[in-house]
This record gives sequence, C-alpha cells and structure tokens, in this order.
Amino acid sequence: MTRGIGAVVVSYNTRDLLRACLASLRPEEPDEVVVVDNASPDGSADMVRKELPWVRLIANPDNRGFGSAANQGFAACRSPCVLLLNADTEVAPGALAALRRELDRHPEAAVAGPRLLDPDGSHQPSCYPFLTPFNLLALGTWLNRLVRVAPSLRRRFLPVWAPGPACSVDWVKGAAMAIRRQAFEAVGGFDASFFLYAEEMDLCWRLRAAGWEVRFTPEARVVHVEGASTRQRRAAMFLQQFASLEQFYRRHYPPSYRTRLRWAVSATMTEWLVRDSLKLLAAKDPGRRRRLAEDVRLWRLLLGGRASP
Repeated sequence: MTRGIGAVVVSYNTRDLLRACLASLRPEEPDEVVVVDNASPDGSADMVRKELPWVRLIANPDNRGFGSAANQGFAACRSPCVLLLNADTEVAPGALAALRRELDRHPEAAVAGPRLLDPDGSHQPSCYPFLTPFNLLALGTWLNRLVRVAPSLRRRFLPVWAPGPACSVDWVKGAAMAIRRQAFEAVGGFDASFFLYAEEMDLCWRLRAAGWEVRFTPEARVVHVEGASTRQRRAAMFLQQFASLEQFYRRHYPPSYRTRLRWAVSATMTEWLVRDSLKLLAAKDPGRRRRLAEDVRLWRLLLGGRASP
C-alpha cells in the first residue's frame, strides 16, 4: 500500500478510459479511491458500481464542473495527500509513491505534479509559468519559434515538455496533481466558479500566495489522453478555455492586464485565422476541409469577443 495518499478521479463521459485509469491505480494500492462522476451519459457511473466495488462512487445528478467535483472528492477522502486525476489518465508503476516522496522531501510543497506523457510515450507539457499576455503570444504565434531557441526565454515563457530535474514551478496541469490536504483546505480548495480550465492555475496561484510551493517531479509518470472528454464539444470547450483565462485575469491581475490579454488573444486568433484560411483554400481532402472550416469559424468567434463568460 502507498501509505498516506489517496486518489480522486473526476469523470465525464469517458467510461472505457475511466476503467483503464482505475485499473492502473489498483496495483499502486492508494489508501482510498473516489470517483466523482459528473452525470456522464455513457454509463460511467453504472460501470463503477457493477465492476469496481473497491471504488467509492459519487454520482452527481448534473455536470458541476471539474473544480466542484474535485472538491467533493477531497471531502470524501481522509488521506493527508490526494492524487487528483482526470479519467483519461493512467498512472505508471510507482507514480503514487514518487509523488508522495516528493511531498515528503519538501514539507513546504502543497502540490507535486508528474511528468505527463501521450499514449505513444511522447512528452506532454506538464507544468507552466503563469499565463501573462506575452506567454500567450509565445505559445500561440510566430514568437514561439524565437522563444524556443533562447534557453532563458524558453524556461520563463513556455511549458515544460522534457523530463528535466525535479523543481519548483508556477503551476502544474490538473490532469494529474498530488495535493497536500493541509494546504488544500487552508486555501478553501478549488474555486468552483471556474467550471472548466484555469481552476488548477488559480489553485496554485492561491497556494503560492499563501506561502506554499508547487513542485514538478519527472520521476512520476502519468499517461494522459488529452482532451478525451472535451473534444466531444471542441468549439464550446475552446471558448470556455479563453473565458476561464479571462476570469483568472479578473481575479488576480490589474485591469490593464485584461486589456493586454484581449489584445494577445486577438493577435493570436488573427494569425490562426489567416493560417487556416490559407490551408482551407489549398486543402483537397473533404474531411480536412471540414475540420479547417470549423477552425476558421471558431477563430472568428474568438475574434468577435465570444470568449467572455
């Protein structure tokens, strides 16, 4: 048994991936496992009831969002540390123990995030700097190519892709994060007003403001099928992502930063709109043309200010 750490899995409409996630957790022997299902229409809750009696299930009657469901899962656990997972993840052998060791080695740390991998074993971004307007431009526009060639700028403005050493970071992706209960409860947990996206960035911001540290440990590995749930409503979720980012700015940055954020979003969407419009003109495959046409409509929506909640 991996002593002192439980697991909470937030689930929405990814039944088969949820089954695989829980199967990967069982050999790790966490103290407890709680699944919070946000009214999945695919029978996820019934699958847990019928097949996995060792899992505690909280079946919500409606979709309450990620942060709210995570708060429910924490409240249902007693472990001093909890690994919060998306249902579209699988933990590699030893991941829970490695995350627990990282928190034990750093009593000032509230959060430890693992190295995230795609199913093919390639690296996903696992941790990030707080997203300033320039960070957004460095991630999404032609500036990315310039920032990548300068190590000091790359470390400051881009997410961590390569394994690297364990280190202190601004925030880790909410797909997998081990959280110390004492710190989580001290700041009131996730802000449930963030329905989806940016809630983990907001939590890490508040934890750091309260004097806690956020750690990244590549020794722990978690496979993440990114977007398995959100891609089912891709356009709406993309709009939600920018709405949540603007909400984060309202909470933590002065008004001038919100103006700069809107400018950065407009500059990014303009570049994407031009890029994908040109690709659409050249595309021959019907499926590719449909996808590019959907993207062009989405970038126009964002340019029209539809990202605001």
